[in-house]
Amino acid sequence: LCPPGRYIPSTQRPDGTWRKQRRVKEGYVPQEEVPVYENKYVKFFRSKPELPPGLSPDTAPARPPGPPQGIPPEQGLSKAARRNLKRKEKRRQQQEKAPEQPQDTDGLSPALEKMSLTGPGGTGGAPPAQGGDSAGNSERSRRIKSLRKKLRQVEELRRRLEAGGLPQPTQEQLEKLGRRKALEDELRGLESDL
Repeated sequence: LCPPGRYIPSTQRPDGTWRKQRRVKEGYVPQEEVPVYENKYVKFFRSKPELPPGLSPDTAPARPPGPPQGIPPEQGLSKAARRNLKRKEKRRQQQEKAPEQPQDTDGLSPALEKMSLTGPGGTGGAPPAQGGDSAGNSERSRRIKSLRKKLRQVEELRRRLEAGGLPQPTQEQLEKLGRRKALEDELRGLESDL
């Protein structure tokens, strides 16, 4: 026989085995019945109605989810999201403004036909000097930027070799160092044309 007191009866587990009955003290509350602690802020916001005072739930207008009315859609977004939204809008407006440009039937644009494949010294696609042509100027400025980048890389490689950070240079690295003079000459030629 069981000693006097309060008992939790034996129960069956989901796998079919049985839990023994347990003796508990007076005033014991099972864990499932213990109320969850809520601080005063949680209690305040739970008790606060979602609708404005005087508006009942059955008369509230159905509103699609999204930012509150009267606030621009960008207001609730992060800085990066607003920037991306502006970019998309600007791109869309440019596409609406610019009519479709006709494609050449042979697939080559006139600017590509005029461009030479190798520049002075066989170092790459430097365009021939074109007087006042905006496409030629942009191509020339792109080529100048590319040459400056290559010269920076050559200079960095030279510094690493002198500092001993590169004990055994590869054949490609040695070739890159050897092209320095040709790159400088081509850059001077392009800059003098501007």
